[in-house]
Order: sequence, then structure tokens, then C-alpha cells
Amino acid sequence: MQFPGVLANDNVSFDIKKGEVFALVGENGAGKSTLMNILYGINTPTNGNVYIKGNKMEKHTPSEAIENGVGMVHQHFMLVPSFTVAQNIALSKEPRKHKFFYDLKAAEKATQDLVDDYGLVVDPKAVVQEISVGLQQRVEILKTLYRGADILILDEPTAVLTPQETEELFDVIRRIVKEKDMTVIIITHKLYEVMAISDRVGVMRQGKLVGVENTKDVNEKILASMMVGREVLMGKMKKADIEPGEIKVQVKDLQVADNRGLLAVRGVNLKVSAGEILGIAAIEGNGQSELLEAITGMRGILSGEAFVKGTKINGMDPGQIRSLGLAHIPEDRISTGVSAPSTITENLIIGKERRPDFSKYKIHLKKSSIARYAKEISEKFDIRGAGIDTEVGSLSGGNMQKVVVAREFSFDTPVLIIAQPTRGVDVGAIEFIHQSIIDRRNEGCAILLASADLDEIFRLSDRIITMYEGKITGEFADGEIDKMGISYYMTGDRSSEETGGRQV
Repeated sequence: MQFPGVLANDNVSFDIKKGEVFALVGENGAGKSTLMNILYGINTPTNGNVYIKGNKMEKHTPSEAIENGVGMVHQHFMLVPSFTVAQNIALSKEPRKHKFFYDLKAAEKATQDLVDDYGLVVDPKAVVQEISVGLQQRVEILKTLYRGADILILDEPTAVLTPQETEELFDVIRRIVKEKDMTVIIITHKLYEVMAISDRVGVMRQGKLVGVENTKDVNEKILASMMVGREVLMGKMKKADIEPGEIKVQVKDLQVADNRGLLAVRGVNLKVSAGEILGIAAIEGNGQSELLEAITGMRGILSGEAFVKGTKINGMDPGQIRSLGLAHIPEDRISTGVSAPSTITENLIIGKERRPDFSKYKIHLKKSSIARYAKEISEKFDIRGAGIDTEVGSLSGGNMQKVVVAREFSFDTPVLIIAQPTRGVDVGAIEFIHQSIIDRRNEGCAILLASADLDEIFRLSDRIITMYEGKITGEFADGEIDKMGISYYMTGDRSSEETGGRQV
């Protein structure tokens, strides 16, 4: 598959067997999503052929793929936010009453039948914009099943899921493969999940398929090395032994509402000092997103106080707060992290346009200086595309994330607010981003980190707090608790395990 300036798939040939879970792994830009987009008919191959169940694909359209039983759940969901779950699932294939009228009750019943049959629990009557991202993913999966898919492609299916939701999804995958004889293809960066769920794994690097292995014959380190082309360190990060300095971020009795006007943050108190990483462990939808948005000025504060570098920020807008010395990697790179129609260069320069080295009299941009800067940053963070003039919207999800991380890290601020820094990012880039976070911490930066990936929280944090229903339920120093123990605090069931630390 050839794109302008990029050979996305280079002479790739392999087969996937009926009734197996096949994992496809590789770094961002390795060609995984392009390959699956060809299978689903979104892209047409420049050369070569695709066969589904022995039938050669001729039209290379999603309709042709769906007719042959292929369904795909994309990394970025394609749902109508104002529609209910049932309306989204039945969209374009709506049941009719008397041939003319939309039968909503029939759509809700069909959805409930799918929920009962596959165990993907979600309320058919719920409005999509009011449910969690994890439940939205279930809606996407149910939508493909409603259309009769027996070959299911999942692009980064666990990127937005908690450990508990991930295990629930894997239980569903195991059940449908065994009981329904379905074939499931998973595109993922999480190698421990490859080991947990797949039968075989294909590894791609720079558009080429470097190998297909039985999962039982490999391990995470072998797969990481195949992906990156070198040995990858996968243990706990080494941190400089430094004492935390002055308090850089503080909130007192903070209360914040969500988009529905309901209380999402309920009287939270926390402090982050220079030279430390405070990690927030919480199941999605428990107030951690609203907390970070309030500190960065993206969401109003109902009551309580928030401070950045000793300055009270209540009522300030994001620009004013950033000017105090705060950089922010937002949770949703699509809506708040990047400008998709703009180029890599334009995205990297956001917030720096008036700097003397990039503009004359803060009016005329110095294009050559900006281009050199963008090229240097792109190479440092390994942002892969057809060049720095590539539209960010055309990049893979992981490369979009690299653009956000590169831009925010380059501000070199004393405070970093980070949400989901490596969501959808490959193992080599994760290693680089994690080391960059640790380096900033070692330099004295105060970092508040929220991540759905517990491995990431444990790998990076000096202290960990847990949140449940908008409240802090526990606080632990590095090494005081394990992942199983902390899960009780994340679900509000602190009586189930004696874990040490400080219960709140």
C-alpha cells in the first residue's frame, strides 16, 4: 500500500485462521491500521490481493467487507453522541414498522438480545454522550455484531479501558471465539495483553511483516525487540533520589461538575511538590478527568480553591494558567490535543508563535526557523509521517499523541499536568515518553499524572492516590501497595483487603 511519500505496507503476505485470536503489533506508523483498513475496504491496495473466506475482494469497500462478515471497531469511535445506544447500533439498518416507520422498541429489543447473547452489558436506552468511553466501545462492538460480523477487527480495543474492563472484554472475546467460532483480530501496543488473549501474533516494522509467531513460543521482550529492532527495557524506571521541593500544585476542598451538571469532584484535597510525580489511579468516570480539567482552566470550579505555583487560579482561563508555568497533555488528543487539519509544524508551534526566535515583532512568522525547529522536535520524538507539512489528522493515533507530548514537553515548564500520556502509543515510544517524564521529574518538575494504565501509574509515580465517585479514597507511597490491592480502593471496596498506606 503506497501513500504519497510513504510505503505503508511493503509486500505483506499472511493468513488468519477461522476461530483464532490473531494479534497484530508494531510501532506507530508500522502499517498495522493501514493493513486492517485494507481488509475492511477503507483503503484499496496498490498491489496484491485480499481474500476473505476464499473470496477475492474486488470492490474494496466496507460494504463488500461487511457482506463477507468483516466488522471493524476503530480506535476513535464513530458514534452519534446524541443518539441512544440502540439508535447507534441500528443506524443504517433500522427495523421498520409497517415498512415506513422507525421501530425504536424493536431496535431496543434487538440490542438487548445482543447484550444478553454476548455479555457486553450496556443500557439500550442510554444516550451515548452520557455513558463512559468504555461503554461506548461496547456499543461499537455490538454495532458490528448487529450487522452479522464473524470476523471482528479491534483497533487498540483496551486503550480506554480499566484493567477490570479489559478482563471483561477478554472474557467476551474468549467466549465468542469458542462458542460462536468467530475470528478476532486485535491491533494493540500492549504486549502483556497479546500474551493473555492471542493464539498467534504478527509483528510489523516499517511497513514490513517481520514475523508471525505462535504466542506460546514468544514473550513480551522478544516481541518488543522484533517491533523496535533493538532490545527494549521494560522494568521499573530509575529515578534520582531527590527530596520533593516546594508545593507547585494544590487544591483545597475542590468541587467540580461534569458535563451534565452533576458533581464529579467532591471535596478533593491534594498537593504536588517540585521533583515528584503524583499518580491518580481511578476507573474512568470517577472524577479524575474533571479534576485535571479544573486545574488547567478547561472546566469551572464550583467551590474550593486551586493553586499553581502559589497563585490562586479560580476563574482564570487556560491561557492565564499556562502563563504561570504549566503545560498540559490532555486526555482526548482529538478534541483538545491537536488541530487535525493543521500540519505537524503548525501543531508543534502552538503557544510559541510570538517568541522572538519564531516571529518578527510578534507579527511575521520566521518560516525557516519554525521549519528547523519542527524538524528537530519531530526527529527527537520520532513523529512519523510524510514530513513536517503532513496534516496531523492523517497520522496514526500514536503519532498524534507524540505531537502533543513533543509540544508540551518542549515548553520546559515547572508544572506538568498529564492525562493518558501513552494511550495508543507503541512500546518504543512508551519507553521514550516514560523516560522523558522521569527526566522532567529529576529536573524538579511537579507532575500530576492520570492514567488508565495501572502499569504506567506504578512505573512512574512517587505517590499514588485513588479516586472513587469523585473522592480520594487512599494515598500510598511508592512500594506501599500492589495493583491488586489498589483495585479495591479504585472501586470503593476498601474493606476487602488490608493494604497499608493511608485510607482517606
